[in-house]
Amino acid sequence: MDIPLAGRVRARLADLGSQGLLRRLRPPAGIDLASNDYLGLAAHPRVTRAFAAAAADGCGSTGSRLLRGHREAFSAVERRFAAFKGAARSLYFSSGYLANLAVLATLPEAGDVVYSDALNHASLIDGLRLSRARRVVVPHGDVGALDERLAAAAGTGQRFVVIESVYSMDGDLAPLADYAEVCRRHGAALVVDEAHAVGIYGDDGSGLIREAGAGGGVLLSINTAGKALGTAGAFVAGPAWAIDYLEQRARTFIFSTAPPPAVAAAIDAALDIVAEEPERRARLLARARFLRDRLAEAGFDGAAAGTSQIVPIVIGGNAAAVELAAALQARGFDVRAIRPPSVPPGTARLRVAVNAGLSEDDLGRFAAAVGACLREGEEQRCAAASS
Repeated sequence: MDIPLAGRVRARLADLGSQGLLRRLRPPAGIDLASNDYLGLAAHPRVTRAFAAAAADGCGSTGSRLLRGHREAFSAVERRFAAFKGAARSLYFSSGYLANLAVLATLPEAGDVVYSDALNHASLIDGLRLSRARRVVVPHGDVGALDERLAAAAGTGQRFVVIESVYSMDGDLAPLADYAEVCRRHGAALVVDEAHAVGIYGDDGSGLIREAGAGGGVLLSINTAGKALGTAGAFVAGPAWAIDYLEQRARTFIFSTAPPPAVAAAIDAALDIVAEEPERRARLLARARFLRDRLAEAGFDGAAAGTSQIVPIVIGGNAAAVELAAALQARGFDVRAIRPPSVPPGTARLRVAVNAGLSEDDLGRFAAAVGACLREGEEQRCAAASS
């Protein structure tokens, strides 16, 4: 069937192609430098065994948790996760995207104001679009600018501040203690997405909030289980009254089919490993530092700053980023090009996600390959310009 919509969509696809923005589905191949399985738990035998044992009782979820999809395993892992985060309660969602939509489309209301960091993830942005609150974008990581805006907005409804603790594309860390102090002074509710911090930071792996000593100033944290914990879904953790309200009013909880109950068992096993093997976290961050140093030695200084497991190699142009990724994939490294709208225009990059299973030899060879590919690309561009 050919309708006017088809023509419009084909034109949009052609436009994406002309800008170098078409994506392709591609299965994993080569040394993993792209996934968010930071601690290597996705295939850990204890995690997979826990899932398989629980799945023996059935792998279907049968409905939303408020219908027939609830199991005691969910309540048990929610209690454990709340204690892990130092919170009164937590609520489990099928994905981090749904958890962020739930928080931001449910708690802020008409007459409220939400201050959102300029580099917040798409799921946070979409949650705010669903909210009836007024939205204000604040410069990335600028606590002073936030302080000024909160002071100028005194007398409005409830004010919310929404940030990430570790940003997914640049890998930089938010100054959480400073944000928490500003929010306390102005009576603002601080919401922190810990997607790329939980399981990694803090003495117990609970995230950057505790490591920064900001727990008393944070209303809610959103914590995905599908990254460092190697499983799936996400927890919203915070005071009982807030979690009770989400359970009653959050549409992405009420109207979503529950995950398979076996996922709860897998998460429980992953939390055991995080508690028992702190060396995984230490090795991960040491490997990230090693890679940054090797990239600098290879002639790419742009990745030297930062400390997290996310190492951006910013190229600029879309086509150049895709070409570099393809060249590295051909050398056996699974790294992907990240382009707008995931990052701002003109900042296309390789987003290197270090994991604890990578050896120094793997990372050293990768850094050398990056340097060689960049030099080869520059030589080819110079030759084309002179011809």
